[in-house]
Amino acid sequence: MTDFLLELLSEEIPARMQEKACADLARLFEAEIAKAGLKAAAIETYATPRRLALIARGLPAETAAVSEELKGPRADAPPQALEGFLKKTGLTREQLVERTDAKGAAVLFAVIDKPGRPTPAVLAEAIPAIVAAFPWPKSMRWGTASASTSSLRWVRPLQGIIALFGDDVVDCEVDGIRSGSATLGHRFHHPGQITIGNADDYAAKLRACHVILDPKERQAIIRDRAAALAAETGLTVVPDEGLVAENAGLTEWPVPLLGHFDTDFLSVPREVIQLTLRTNQKYFVLNDGAGKLAAAFICVANIDAKDGGAAITAGNGKVLAARLSDARFFWEQDLKIPLAESAKKLDQIVFHEKLGTVADKVDRVAKLARWLVEEGIVKGADADQAEQAARLAKADLVTGMVGEFPELQGIMGGYYARAEGLPDTVADAIRDHYKPVGQGDEVPTAAVTLAVSLADKLDSLQQFFAIGETPTGSKDPFALRRSALGIIRLLTDNGLRFSIPTDLLDFFADRLKVQQREAGVRHDLIDAVFALGGEDDLVRLLARVKALQGFVASEDGANLLTGYKRAANILKKEAFEGEATKSLSYTPEKEEADLIAALDVAEPKAAAAVAAEDFEGAMQALAGLRGPIDAFFDKVTVNDTADPAKRTARLGLLSRIRAAVHEVADFSKIEG
Repeated sequence: MTDFLLELLSEEIPARMQEKACADLARLFEAEIAKAGLKAAAIETYATPRRLALIARGLPAETAAVSEELKGPRADAPPQALEGFLKKTGLTREQLVERTDAKGAAVLFAVIDKPGRPTPAVLAEAIPAIVAAFPWPKSMRWGTASASTSSLRWVRPLQGIIALFGDDVVDCEVDGIRSGSATLGHRFHHPGQITIGNADDYAAKLRACHVILDPKERQAIIRDRAAALAAETGLTVVPDEGLVAENAGLTEWPVPLLGHFDTDFLSVPREVIQLTLRTNQKYFVLNDGAGKLAAAFICVANIDAKDGGAAITAGNGKVLAARLSDARFFWEQDLKIPLAESAKKLDQIVFHEKLGTVADKVDRVAKLARWLVEEGIVKGADADQAEQAARLAKADLVTGMVGEFPELQGIMGGYYARAEGLPDTVADAIRDHYKPVGQGDEVPTAAVTLAVSLADKLDSLQQFFAIGETPTGSKDPFALRRSALGIIRLLTDNGLRFSIPTDLLDFFADRLKVQQREAGVRHDLIDAVFALGGEDDLVRLLARVKALQGFVASEDGANLLTGYKRAANILKKEAFEGEATKSLSYTPEKEEADLIAALDVAEPKAAAAVAAEDFEGAMQALAGLRGPIDAFFDKVTVNDTADPAKRTARLGLLSRIRAAVHEVADFSKIEG
């Protein structure tokens, strides 16, 4: 068995594309060699800013010989049909095999023996196919050949190909680039060529030329050295695995360096500095011993500098200072304008062509926030503060800082509100009214914040649904699914009792199933409760679902479900839509009388428990029906053809069972 090495050398591959490119390379390679019947014992892929590499372990020297059979026409088929088959297979009539099929007819078969092929020949065909089919999110053409749409596309100009099967070059060509055994080392430390012997010495020879092949190793170097540099000065690195991966994708020889910036910049809100460091500069943020933002950063160089990196950190510090100066300017200028004054400019921003301006949305949200408080849906909030916070919540959209950093909308509004002396409850509501923005995001609990956040999301849903702009398939341009999930979490986490508008119920049911699936709640149980109709309170609904989930998992619940479905199936088969007979014209059998008595007890108890929102109590009341239902079906004939009165009465009894169970949920929706 032999190992194969493939390297595709190019100009810089964007860091965000490297991980998926590794997966795509492995997938395409496996698919291409599988066409020839080859399979590697293991496949490794690696990426650096300048190269994409694959090592396939344990490939055979050649493919296995195979025998392929093709079914042809019947032996007595017209000459034209036979000629077509012979042309397709390249055989003569005498070389065909005649067999009898299941119907006794003679059928011709072509048996084609294909000898094994040398694996390098298979690889030589696979490499150009892989390059041509590579699914880069963005790619380019280059050079004089780029004038033709048929020319090669790659993420950045392709410069070289290593293709080694064992110690031997697999000869192939891609767009004028011929494969070989040479690559390039680090752009600055070793810009010259390196000759690779085979897959086993590839990583070692690259390392000797200042290229660390494995991105996980580069990530570990960045993570560990950054932590050590910070600890040396009594600081800690703010964890950021995304930034670790990004810097590993930007460097072939990562060297973390510690730098500092002027402490005067710490007067700017932490989030602004953190975003400037991380997003604009790709620097790591540091905290001091008290957990406060430190006037320091860690950058990652791609070179071992002779001066220990002093010039690099000084240069990076100057660039950072310029960016922080801009941020401080925005901060200071924004502070000069009260939020109420900024809010007046919202009528210049179109929210949606059919829904007016942002100022129009703000007015709707403010009225709704006040209503939520005054109606007692959100308890413990001041209605005036809820309305004030709602009217100022979007004001930071017209500030200089949010114009520069859109990610900080809401956050900056909170800072500005606090700076101008507004109540903390109002400032907090402005800051947090977008929350929760994702499944793992914090859910607000402060009453004023709840009112504003809930009003903002409800308005978006109601307004967009009213104009027919609803999510379809994977398209949700106005993030309405996220708004619905946010509302669900606001209501359920805080126990808010609120009736979902009728036109939104189906949409919320779907979102609730998605949200609850992660919590281990079965979707069919949610369907079972929604199917009853009239349940528009999510807190009450989930309490009912929770009780139902526990009940159906019990022996009593499982057996009652079986009995219910048997009753429902009989009613459906008999197309019975009547009601239970109030007085019987015959003497019921013992099991029939026992079931009637059990229903007389269970029905009012279950109904009372549901009215009191004691859903577990309702389940317990229904559990008492299990034994009588089982006995009834064992001993009593429902469809008594000899006595229509008994048949009607007993079908009515089954209808009572169904109705009693439906006090809690529609069991027909429950799987199992």
